[in-house]
Amino acid sequence: MSTSAEHRSGFACFVGRPNAGKSTLTNALVGTKVAITSNRPQTTRHSVRGIVHRPDAQLVLVDTPGLHKPRTLLGQRLNDVVRATWAEVDVIGFCLPANEKIGPGDRFIAKELARISRTPKIAVVTKTDVVDSQLLAERLIDVDRLGKEVGLEWAEIVPVSAVTGRQVELLADLLVPQMPEGPPLYPEGELTDEPEQVMIAELIREAALEGVRDELPHSIAVVVEEMLPREDRPADRPLLDIHANLFIERTSQKGIVIGPKGQRLKDVGTKARHQIEALLGTPVFLDLHVKVAKDWQRDPKQLRRLGF
Repeated sequence: MSTSAEHRSGFACFVGRPNAGKSTLTNALVGTKVAITSNRPQTTRHSVRGIVHRPDAQLVLVDTPGLHKPRTLLGQRLNDVVRATWAEVDVIGFCLPANEKIGPGDRFIAKELARISRTPKIAVVTKTDVVDSQLLAERLIDVDRLGKEVGLEWAEIVPVSAVTGRQVELLADLLVPQMPEGPPLYPEGELTDEPEQVMIAELIREAALEGVRDELPHSIAVVVEEMLPREDRPADRPLLDIHANLFIERTSQKGIVIGPKGQRLKDVGTKARHQIEALLGTPVFLDLHVKVAKDWQRDPKQLRRLGF
């Protein structure tokens, strides 16, 4: 056993089917909002990294899109991103929600994980705050059984609640020993290495998805066209102008995003602006436009243009 004086640093990623609580867990570990969270599946598009600074270690969390059976070109690209990430990290946390039975989606991922032999895997049973102790015990047994079924050896099985913070510290304690020894990879105080523009686009997209009840989520992409400090402002009262476009696939979706008399888009702008100001620590003027990029999820040229 090595002495506690040695510093460890490395990369971890959380996997799981869409909506398994990966992003919420990333945010709970980092202690601030870095990954986009939504109760709609498949909202995470970028590998947003959260950075956990500890006296003994630095954990860099890579948040991948949920792995799923792809139906579109975008789906296939997202799955490629996931597999590439798995091969590069030091430890993988497989998130399985306590309030749902293990299903085909979980088995699909477990089998994929079993093929990656070198990387240690920790089973993280999430959302424990919404189940009683008996159901949680059953779920832990199920997770153990799942590992045996697919030939996957768990380094640990740990139940957590990202919402109440229960056992989140313990999870960090279990992830750290899986990291190689080494100095910090990022300066103290940095919480993510995502470029600000990507994070801003994600915040706008998150605000736009809220309250849209139909099939819109996969059809919204956000591109921040420019960010410029407003000229002629006194130094103590800066203002950042951000111009962003929300791209949808069909003209018929435009009304849904804009809402009656433009109210929905206005609400999206207000909500996103507050979050962006909190992220950047500066007042922001946010200018949003909704544009149609026909069937962009199936078109390689448009996917590239929209950053996928």
